[in-house]
Amino acid sequence: MMRPPMRITAACRLLFHVVVATTALPVLAQTPPVAQTAPAPAPPSAPPGTDAYAPGPDSQPQPGVPRGKVEGPLIWKSHVFPNTVREYWIYVPAQYDPSVPAAVMIFQDGHKYVNVEQEYRATVVMDNLIHRKEMPVTIGLFVNPGHDSDNFPENRFRVSNRSVEYDTPNGDYARMLIDELLPELAKRYTLTTDPERRALVGASSGGICAFTAAWERPDYFRKVVSHIGSFTNIRGGYQYPFLLRRTDRKPLRVFLQDGSNDLDNQFGNWPLANQSMAAALKFKGYDYRFEFGDGAHTHKHGGAILPDTLRWLWRDVR
Repeated sequence: MMRPPMRITAACRLLFHVVVATTALPVLAQTPPVAQTAPAPAPPSAPPGTDAYAPGPDSQPQPGVPRGKVEGPLIWKSHVFPNTVREYWIYVPAQYDPSVPAAVMIFQDGHKYVNVEQEYRATVVMDNLIHRKEMPVTIGLFVNPGHDSDNFPENRFRVSNRSVEYDTPNGDYARMLIDELLPELAKRYTLTTDPERRALVGASSGGICAFTAAWERPDYFRKVVSHIGSFTNIRGGYQYPFLLRRTDRKPLRVFLQDGSNDLDNQFGNWPLANQSMAAALKFKGYDYRFEFGDGAHTHKHGGAILPDTLRWLWRDVR
């Protein structure tokens, strides 16, 4: 006789699942957990103001390039700034010809720019660019601010009259250059009388000083290079972006350099001030260039780009 098919009741199905689950538990308990791989740590970010800039080949002596000569330090006692003593240096390129007036470039804080072992190495750059005819034959005047004695501090940026001369937005410093130092230089060398062939260079307070001298006397100076310029309220220089916007355009060519990690203190914000200067120059249609990097209040960026800066500044003058 055939038996009727077995019926699987709900109770049987429940018992089956319980048995399977119970027998599987030891196996699951013996399975080692999957190892969790920790994410790789993020690379450390560069600290603010790292200034990853370095001089290139145009800032190095090159084979076959004749070197100019540097005289100094020499001493000057000013009448415009009485009771001050200052050092200065003169660079004369190898190509200088007394029968041909030379262009003139005046560097504020001259000790910094004339030093061939630090960031700017200006005389080496000028040797290379003059040799390749990428700038005119140019005599360099490297001038330090005045001090109240001839016992200069080891750090020449700390001379006593620097802020008075550099940060004050008036014509006194330009007058010293025009009435005193340029005539003294002209006693020894044949210099241009064309303002298009005279340039001013400076860093920090020296940068605003270079701009001020050209702003006050564009009949004498029409080219400006400002590195990390202090267009802030040390002695009123914060006003320049507003003056630029309200004043008829002057015949100046201006190069500005600054970095996003420059100073921010009680006198103002250097990156913001330089961006405001650049915006005002653009608004008024000036011939200008603004290089804005990520550096701090140092000379690395300005030094690294000095060859390109001078090529741009002198691009149509030979």
